[in-house]
Amino acid sequence: MGGPGARLEDWGHERLLPARPAAPVLDVWCELQCPDCRSALDDLRALRARYGDRLELRLRHFPLEKHKHAFAAAQAVEEAMEQGQGWPYVEAVLNRVEELDRRGESFLVEVARELGLDAEEFDTALIDGRHILIVDADQAEGKAIGVTGTPTYVIDGERLDGGKSQEGLRERVEEIADRLLAEQG
Repeated sequence: MGGPGARLEDWGHERLLPARPAAPVLDVWCELQCPDCRSALDDLRALRARYGDRLELRLRHFPLEKHKHAFAAAQAVEEAMEQGQGWPYVEAVLNRVEELDRRGESFLVEVARELGLDAEEFDTALIDGRHILIVDADQAEGKAIGVTGTPTYVIDGERLDGGKSQEGLRERVEEIADRLLAEQG
């Protein structure tokens, strides 16, 4: 399209419009067997309500070894994202953490079915491991930047650890997001 030798008329009209600045990104390091992550849902809903698409909430996986179904749950979230229902799936599973603790992978597939997703494809994805590399990459990146528990938030390079307490975290995220949005003009 816009490579060497391309003519101006080959470029899309969108190139003539000023580029819209990218929305600030809030990385949310989470795992679906974590009761603290369930507690964080209210803050995430409030942030989505306040900012809409002006703040990108990006789920990052950090399955903890102490939770035996967390790695499978992270893979299931990736399948839900592929099927267009990532956040609804996250909320549905987090709202029933105890059930995930008891039932494991069969529960993950059941939630997919309840949300109208292709449950057979979920089951296959958990068996063939097609999303393992994404989960592994997130976990490795989290470790590299100092994530030790969940939830942990990263916005504008600042890491905010919510694993010990959620107290004041949403306010700090809002303060940083407001500053970043103001800088964009």
